[in-house]
Amino acid sequence: MQVIFRTVTAAVVCLVASCASHEIPKNREDVNAGQAYQARYRGPDTGGVEVTRSSYLDALKCTDGGLLSSPDFFDSKSGGVLASVAGGSGEVLSTGDLVEVFVEDDETLTGTYVVGEDGQIRIPFLRPIPAAGRSPRTVEDTTARALVADELYTIEPRVSVLLKDYASATVFVSGAVFEPRQVIVGGADAQTRDPARQQALGAATPSRRLSTALRNAGGIRPDADLSKVTLIRGGTRTRYDIREAPRGGPFDDPILISGDRIEVPSRQCFQDDLVVPSSITPPGVKVFLSNLAETALANNPAAVPDAREMRYGTRFLQAVFGLNCVGGSKLTNANRRAVLFSRNPITGESVVIDRSIEDLLRNAERDEFNPYILPEDSVACYDSATVSVRNLFAAFGVVTAATYVLD
Repeated sequence: MQVIFRTVTAAVVCLVASCASHEIPKNREDVNAGQAYQARYRGPDTGGVEVTRSSYLDALKCTDGGLLSSPDFFDSKSGGVLASVAGGSGEVLSTGDLVEVFVEDDETLTGTYVVGEDGQIRIPFLRPIPAAGRSPRTVEDTTARALVADELYTIEPRVSVLLKDYASATVFVSGAVFEPRQVIVGGADAQTRDPARQQALGAATPSRRLSTALRNAGGIRPDADLSKVTLIRGGTRTRYDIREAPRGGPFDDPILISGDRIEVPSRQCFQDDLVVPSSITPPGVKVFLSNLAETALANNPAAVPDAREMRYGTRFLQAVFGLNCVGGSKLTNANRRAVLFSRNPITGESVVIDRSIEDLLRNAERDEFNPYILPEDSVACYDSATVSVRNLFAAFGVVTAATYVLD
């Protein structure tokens, strides 16, 4: 019995010693110097040194020197000049759109047509009319000229082309968005289509636009350069300045067509003002959570789901509150710790941030060390050393009692 008792005692001492020690997570990025994706990953222990603002450290990494716009719109990739627009939200046709074509006093040619997969409208007895990427007014002029060229009319008749229904469009989004990929924007199904609107002439779309494509691609990242968002259609590259979008201001939001490509460049630096809910950012953030307290055998009994939706712009400390890691008995919970697992979306490097919850609560400059939660982040809470030691001694008591009974 004495041998068993000494063995158990030694094990308990080793476990207590290991609980008392705390090893800082090893990261490839220089987190303590503010060189990770966001400078707020730094630890709050500054050793008495004056706190450097995280936003300032982030701005030092901007590849454009902090200038968001430039008068030089020359694009080195294409060797051409980019068009900077102040408008561009006009009506434009795409594959699958439904149009009503009226030819004056001609019931044979007047009718409803769909823009085909090749981007053309096929009117009886007439050559195919190019439509995709064009405005209805341009299609009107082309149709009138084609009627004369194909000898159906001697003089150009009056032609009216009205967009009756927008179809969905497949576009491609790349660059500084959380989920660069092919997305589908616009369109309406049988449940959302309004029959009265379907029968009326004319159409409008709030969803087949640039902002919808960015949001469907996971939303723009905090390092995005919104002054140089480029729309590529055919051989034309058009640049849009949408910096007002996260601020709630008006911005150019062009209608998209199938095959469009959107490129969002990166400034290579973290920008606080982009981490807000808006029409081009994620509506929410899915965070993976773990809070296995001493009384819980799994997340379900602890009333904590595996993942939770949070408002975009939520900070680490807010997430910890939402995870029920704060509060309770101060004697046993005051020294709890929380760990944030994230990934640099630019480099793909993982980063682990270990924080004392009490330090976050007590630091007057806590926002400088309080990171924003990004999509797919994970948060875990750990009980304080007091609770851990108490559990060890409780287990030690159980083992001692069992040994005594067996003896």
